[in-house]
Amino acid sequence: MTTGIQTPQEAIAAASAGGAKIVDIRFTDLFGIWQHFSIPAREFTPELFDEGIGFDGSSVRGFQEIHESDMLLIPDASTAFMDPVLEAPTLAIICDVYDPITRQPYTRDPRYVAKKAVAYMKQTGIADISYWGPEAEFFIFDDVRYESTPYSSFYAVDSREAWWNSGEDLGPNLGAQIPPKRGYFPCPPADTMQDVRSDMMLVLEEAGVPVEVHHHEVATAGQSEIDLHYDTLLRTADNLLKYKYLVKCVARRHGLTATFMPKPLYEDNGSGMHVHQSLWKDDNNVFFDEAGYAGLSETARFYIGGLLKHGPALLALAAPTTNSYRRLVPGFEAPVNLAYSQRNRSAICRIPVYSKSEKAKRVEFRAPDPTCNPYLACAGLLMAGLDGVQNRIDPGEPMDKDLYELPPEELAQIPQVPSSLAGVLDEFEADHDFLLKGDVFTPDLIEAYIAYKRENEVNPVRLRTHPHEFTLYYDA
Repeated sequence: MTTGIQTPQEAIAAASAGGAKIVDIRFTDLFGIWQHFSIPAREFTPELFDEGIGFDGSSVRGFQEIHESDMLLIPDASTAFMDPVLEAPTLAIICDVYDPITRQPYTRDPRYVAKKAVAYMKQTGIADISYWGPEAEFFIFDDVRYESTPYSSFYAVDSREAWWNSGEDLGPNLGAQIPPKRGYFPCPPADTMQDVRSDMMLVLEEAGVPVEVHHHEVATAGQSEIDLHYDTLLRTADNLLKYKYLVKCVARRHGLTATFMPKPLYEDNGSGMHVHQSLWKDDNNVFFDEAGYAGLSETARFYIGGLLKHGPALLALAAPTTNSYRRLVPGFEAPVNLAYSQRNRSAICRIPVYSKSEKAKRVEFRAPDPTCNPYLACAGLLMAGLDGVQNRIDPGEPMDKDLYELPPEELAQIPQVPSSLAGVLDEFEADHDFLLKGDVFTPDLIEAYIAYKRENEVNPVRLRTHPHEFTLYYDA
């Protein structure tokens, strides 16, 4: 399902047909957060698609310095949609970032990186289209409070369906709270989020984002998942940003708050974003070979080899926060093992075998989480896989056993991803040449990304006293 809009004239007609009074101009910063400003609908003219509209690039994370701040946005007509959650009738449209002097696409625009990755894939001759299916999980809380100062730090989340509220006076307490790891998938009334998720699904469909399924996830306290229908790389990344935006807005409409933070709860499941991917050429799935292991072709095995080889570096893009590594913890139920297998959810690469159809054959990379910038993460995964195919990287034998239950001496033979954001940034710094092929990623983007993450995320968390340290050490 798409909006069917392709040309500027069709986008302008859609704004008129929808009674739009506002046009919301949106673009993505280096770290995957939508930025926006709005113009009156009368200013939404064909000239806007040629001349663009200016903005201050120095005020956007990871973009320009103050002395080179002027930047340009050019709307992509095919992304236009009537926003289904705003009160004023509003047409939203996603833009590409350009340099106003050279009129060239901006190297740090994530959408441009995604476009270049697709172009490079076609140039290799390995495939002419790729399909992507993300499974982004999130929590829906009733209340969230947090503070971090030089002398105090705390967070508190709450949910009426959480197990810790079973003894509270909620005026009244209706019971049926979900115990830890028991949220997959009880019916209402234990699943208190059914109507909320249904509202989210209907709003997504209204915005042109096709949904396959929604359900409660494993954790207590409103953990949820809404799976989007697979699509091409660029449209999938666009849809993921629509998805996160609309999920948060609909939650607010219900007096709730949604977060895609990977690990907001201790001792319960975190939120991941398993990414299904496949390559196609001449309408044939190049990952499919009926005679191969799990129905995989040799090309698919080499693609997996690229994902496994570059996995530690890829996580700088795919699991890009310090909180990501509260979820990706070796020794616990986390996809940290650099191995592949059919059906096996303990390997970082899984080959789903629900169907033997050529159409359904794909690789699932299980380490990402929804804090990633989907344009950069999917582009990175594609480039790693293509590198595996080009260099015939052998992924070794599949691991069709529970990797969580292996004896220590066997587990020691299976490489694992680093256990911190600092660790994957080091890997990214050392292993990114595969991303530079075809000028898909550029050195300035990678350098800016790593520098920002180290200075603004790794060091502030590393230098701060953790509240639990008072429990552990105050009486030392």
